[in-house]
Amino acid sequence: KYIASTQRPDGTWRKQRRVKEGYVPQEEVPVYENKYVKFFKSKPELPPGLSPEATAPVTPSRPEGGEPGLSKTAKRNLKRKEKRRQQQEKGEAEALSRTLEKVSLGESAQVPSAPQASRAAPTAALDQPDPAAATEKAKKIKNLKKKLRQVEELQQRIQAGEISQPSKEQLEKLARRRALEEELEDLELGL
Repeated sequence: KYIASTQRPDGTWRKQRRVKEGYVPQEEVPVYENKYVKFFKSKPELPPGLSPEATAPVTPSRPEGGEPGLSKTAKRNLKRKEKRRQQQEKGEAEALSRTLEKVSLGESAQVPSAPQASRAAPTAALDQPDPAAATEKAKKIKNLKKKLRQVEELQQRIQAGEISQPSKEQLEKLARRRALEEELEDLELGL
């Protein structure tokens, strides 16, 4: 008995091989499985007595907590997160309404003869703030407050006598105080 010559993927040829009767090529030899593996492969997937029809996928109904398959603690945490988010949105809305009142009162006191259309444009822009822009403004405000706090600490240290000869950078930092305060006021009113 012979195995015919075959062509390899690279184009070369394998020689014809002579084999004994009952020879099985390596690719066709079954993988060895011990008794333990054979037992579990032959074992049915379902528990004894359970019919396959009973295991048909049932559409899960949502429990009262919302998400399916969550533990009590996870459901409780979801409720807490939702409540916190709602309170945060409520707080942002209140802060926005307060700043709108300040802006509208400030505009009417400063420019009594301004046309109505120019007043409506800033309030319309403030009614629907972009979340990314709001977080960016909050970051800038936080950063400016930090810088002002550093300037105040530096000034207190100089007044207390801890720093007798302030460096050039320290004097520049003290000189920027008014500009930082103005920028912070503009940002806070712009919220």
